[in-house]
Amino acid sequence: MNSIRKQLLSIYFGVSLLGASTLSLAAETAPARVATLDRIVAVVNSDVITQLELDERLRMVTQQLQKQGTPLPPREILEKQLLERVIMDRVQLQFAQETGVKVDDVQLERTLQRIAQENQLSLEQFRAALEKDGIDFKKFREDIRKEVTMARLREREVDNRITVSDGEVENYLNSRSEAQGGGNEFNLAHVLIRVPEQASPEQLQKYKAKALQAQEELRTGKDFRQVAASYSDAADALQGGVLGWRPAGQLPTLFVEALEAMNTGEASPVLRSPNGFHILILLDKRGKDVPFVVRQTRARHILIKVNEIMSEQDAKNRALQIKERLDNGADFAELARLHSEDGSASRGGELNWLSPGDTVPEFEKAMDALKPGALSEPVRSPFGWHLIQVQERREEDVSKERKRLQARQEIRARKADEAYQEWLRQLRDRAYVEYRLAEK
Repeated sequence: MNSIRKQLLSIYFGVSLLGASTLSLAAETAPARVATLDRIVAVVNSDVITQLELDERLRMVTQQLQKQGTPLPPREILEKQLLERVIMDRVQLQFAQETGVKVDDVQLERTLQRIAQENQLSLEQFRAALEKDGIDFKKFREDIRKEVTMARLREREVDNRITVSDGEVENYLNSRSEAQGGGNEFNLAHVLIRVPEQASPEQLQKYKAKALQAQEELRTGKDFRQVAASYSDAADALQGGVLGWRPAGQLPTLFVEALEAMNTGEASPVLRSPNGFHILILLDKRGKDVPFVVRQTRARHILIKVNEIMSEQDAKNRALQIKERLDNGADFAELARLHSEDGSASRGGELNWLSPGDTVPEFEKAMDALKPGALSEPVRSPFGWHLIQVQERREEDVSKERKRLQARQEIRARKADEAYQEWLRQLRDRAYVEYRLAEK
């Protein structure tokens, strides 16, 4: 769900992830608006985008940029940028509907529960806080459904198709060096000018000119967040184009070579990739710590899944019955082999040594609270109900394992990001889009 949570950041000023303090972001009273006649500003395949829909998004984004302290681009520029964002969202949602990707009410309710919990509120308190800030909960709910739908579409169409071989990991580790930025991490922002796949030479010149204009504004000292909001076609443009900290291995070689030659605060020359033109802004740079010692836990578990046959309450009751047998001296491994609905069942529930982050948060929190030899109460996770037993703990230097894991994750993230940008471009190129924004 991490990829989903990250995408929720774009909804309503990031209220879903930034903590309870962000609930006041919309506290200002919106100025009264004169009622206007609605009109179509774009046609996307068989659907339309209206002026009122665009105005509402524009109001929310303007408020977001003001809260971030980002200087506002001219309205007409921001409106065009935002229309492109709405078009891209609409194209993805249409494709999701055509191909059967959807989020039902049960799944949506669980997501909303998690968002509320991350804000340290119950769902009822979270709803009340949103409504107090003038945010319609029904609309918020449906916007979350759309964000989750697009995240799942990306997972199915792109992320789940990415593979990283052991050979790729070995080559990555063998070839990485400080001279190539391998030991560095970069905090960066960027501006992306996306170029259609079959762009003509005239179109290429037009897009390059746009990138050069953005670079000139950065060179003369204009706030990079304003430049990103004005020019960038990337999904994070309205968050100032900030990518955050990225390991060198997670970035294209083109980017790393440019970043290594830059000083903090500088903007790169215009860079050309298959996706378009890029400008990078180096916000900070740091090296990686090599030693990495963690507390590992050797544990085993029994999992009872919730499904169409086994209800929530029935699964919990079954876990309680098994726990009672364990409390009375039954053999854990034997009951795991008989009852656990997990791949570890054949090993008597053995999960071997677990490092922080190896399991879902609900499981890890319950496991960390147990002393060696102790058995948990039934624990609910996205997979079902668990009975967890901690066998022993140790402090372990996992630097080598961590390097391999990080290498695999960095390669996967880079390949997934490149594939996703290419997939978005192809999806956009196939769509029929008619602009009517300039019509008055």
